Amino acid sequence: MANIKVRLDVIEFLIYFWETVSQKEKVADRFFHELADNPDMQFIYDDEFTKESVVKVLSAITNRELLNSPTKKESRFWSQNMRMIEDLDAMRTMVYPVKTLNMDHMKDKLQKDVEVVFLPDTMEEYRITGNTLVVNFFRIMPGMEGDGIVKIEGMDLVDYLDKKVLEI
Repeated sequence: MANIKVRLDVIEFLIYFWETVSQKEKVADRFFHELADNPDMQFIYDDEFTKESVVKVLSAITNRELLNSPTKKESRFWSQNMRMIEDLDAMRTMVYPVKTLNMDHMKDKLQKDVEVVFLPDTMEEYRITGNTLVVNFFRIMPGMEGDGIVKIEGMDLVDYLDKKVLEI
């Protein structure tokens, strides 16, 4: 029987950031560097979005500054983070099912151990790298009825994850 591990370290960092900035408090630059250096962030870095992009964007947000000459991915990262800060209730609705996620029902359907990592990706809906499913947290959408149900790409989050895990 395979194991499924869900990793939320980066999202936990960002929850702190979103809550702090929404209260008009400053976040130290050291925090941005620690987040940017998190090993899971390597999954979303490329030529257009780097560690320096994370620091640049989050620093601009906390200092209430505009981005200077942003790339398309930096602009997207900025706008998605602002969306979380501006609607903490929606953010919390998105976070709760992720933090309480249990994928044990999939263990006997898998041939190998799998990791599911939620990250603040810029463009991609998801990525599969080896035995790791990287899910773009920003693609999660709260249900419209206020029922606490979240969807991703129009599917219930758990159904979506089940389908993507089977692609590994």
